[in-house]
Amino acid sequence: MKIAIVGAAGRMGRMLCALAEANGHEVVSKVDVAEGYEKTWKDGTEGVIDFSWHAAVPASVARAADQGIPYVIGTTGLTAEEQKAVDAAAGKIPVVQSGNYSLGVNLLLELVRKAAATLGPEYDIEVTEMHHRHKKDAPSGTALMLAKSAAAGRGVDFDENAIYGRKGDVGERPVGEIAVHALRGGSVVGDHTVMFAGDVERVEITHKAQSREAFAAGAVKALEWAKGAKSGLYTMRNVLGFD
Repeated sequence: MKIAIVGAAGRMGRMLCALAEANGHEVVSKVDVAEGYEKTWKDGTEGVIDFSWHAAVPASVARAADQGIPYVIGTTGLTAEEQKAVDAAAGKIPVVQSGNYSLGVNLLLELVRKAAATLGPEYDIEVTEMHHRHKKDAPSGTALMLAKSAAAGRGVDFDENAIYGRKGDVGERPVGEIAVHALRGGSVVGDHTVMFAGDVERVEITHKAQSREAFAAGAVKALEWAKGAKSGLYTMRNVLGFD
């Protein structure tokens, strides 16, 4: 497949370029605002993977929709208005959007959903994540995905039960609370743990990324899958056959 990588100058972008070519694809355009990179992709591009900046997504996904080519979005932090542009494009082309393309993490999401449904509210849920010192946002998009999967497993509204960290005299832990905590330091690629703490036992489900290649491989797999899909907005659940 002839692929364009948007955000090609970044760490993930560089990894995507190398991995896509190693998997037999042709990276025909490396798009980025950085000097020495293309500002848009060439005609004849057959699919796009976007790991750029949220504000750049609407124009890029709209161009892909006009050209009728599949689009994979790994960029996070989109505003409500920016997300509307993605939703509109998905009416014309297949769009895969995920906060994490790791196959292991997406399996973890399913395990967390099932554990939350099985264990019930008697088990307190705590989500912790750790990333390298350079990560600017917190908590990670993956931690939020995991916490929301836990809420879905319980059949409760995430926003009504979520808490982010604790400080001061917060009182006893409410039943049903889902807590998310962010740690930063060193060169950690990405560690995520969901803890189900009961009175007599504790269940912990953990994923540790050893290389960004895990995310890049999933994004390439998603584009390969999207090439044969109908128009619509998809997630890695669809790519992996969970939905």
